[in-house]
Amino acid sequence: MLERYSTIRGEGNAEVVIKKSRFIGHAKPVETEEEAVAFIEEIKRLHRQATHNCSAYLIGERDQHQKASDDGEPSGTAGKPILEVIKNKGLKNVAVVVTRYFGGIMLGAGGLVRAYTDGAVAGIEAADEIVRVLHREVFVDVDYTWYGKLENELHGRGTRVGGTEFTDRVIVKCLPEEPEAGAFIAWMTDLTQGQAEITQGESVYYIEGE
Repeated sequence: MLERYSTIRGEGNAEVVIKKSRFIGHAKPVETEEEAVAFIEEIKRLHRQATHNCSAYLIGERDQHQKASDDGEPSGTAGKPILEVIKNKGLKNVAVVVTRYFGGIMLGAGGLVRAYTDGAVAGIEAADEIVRVLHREVFVDVDYTWYGKLENELHGRGTRVGGTEFTDRVIVKCLPEEPEAGAFIAWMTDLTQGQAEITQGESVYYIEGE
């Protein structure tokens, strides 16, 4: 799994008008090609009266799943520019559709490339770009006498905490970033003088800065 990657928060759409043609950019985070195809088909149904619904998606840790469609526009003037916007922004797991309602004025190949680029950028910006960072769940089980110190130290270190369970003991779900998990466990063992019961859970992505 990637330690971090850039993507978008959720679905977004925005419109730009170029020489009377409307270009509506739609963007959505997707995890599989099936999700990407379903999103593209959904936009096509919503805008079945549009002149074109051009699209692209980029999925996978190594960008191994990618596809672009000109949907009837001259070859290379729509789908490829949309895909290039995704790549240039360094995004992963994103599908984008740019819907065009023709306004009566021909744009030419260069004009189409610029228009579909602008439409893709608008859709992605409306969807809110984010960075997802891989964290490791580390459960720290301590006696109540340690809880105050533990809480203060975690706060001082700036460690993300996913929740605390209070029973006959206290279990704190700590979320250090994945590469720091080993050092965090060693620090926690030292901090509690070996009295904490520490177990590791799953690797989970969280949005950077939240």
